[in-house]
Amino acid sequence: MSDELVSLRKMQVLSWACLLLLCGGAWVFFSWEIAWAVAIGGVISIVSFMAIHQDVARFMKSLDSSEEGQGEKKTLKVGKARYIIKFWLRLAIIGLVLLMLIKSGKVNIFGLLVGLSTVVFTITLTTVGAAGRYIISSRR
Repeated sequence: MSDELVSLRKMQVLSWACLLLLCGGAWVFFSWEIAWAVAIGGVISIVSFMAIHQDVARFMKSLDSSEEGQGEKKTLKVGKARYIIKFWLRLAIIGLVLLMLIKSGKVNIFGLLVGLSTVVFTITLTTVGAAGRYIISSRR
């Protein structure tokens, strides 16, 4: 796929726009408490997605800049281990934050789940849009 069609920067902007739309809809149709929970879940989801993007980009860059031979294998093992540790650490931190939010009873769980799904909505919209452009361009 072309960089023009699917860009992570565009997906990040679309994620924030989707979050604003979901928060506004929750506020209008439900309540301020649910909109607040959607906002919290969405921010957690989007920030985590951006952090994962940065980690993957750093890992891929380290693969490009590694030296040939034995040093390359060692660099690859260290890079993979660092990436995996960061991934699990981030997942544990997100889990603890969500546990504290839910245990406190200050957020609506349904709203939190909708907010956490923001990136999933964005990926789905981006995929459907790219598939639609591909189908339309192949008919010409």
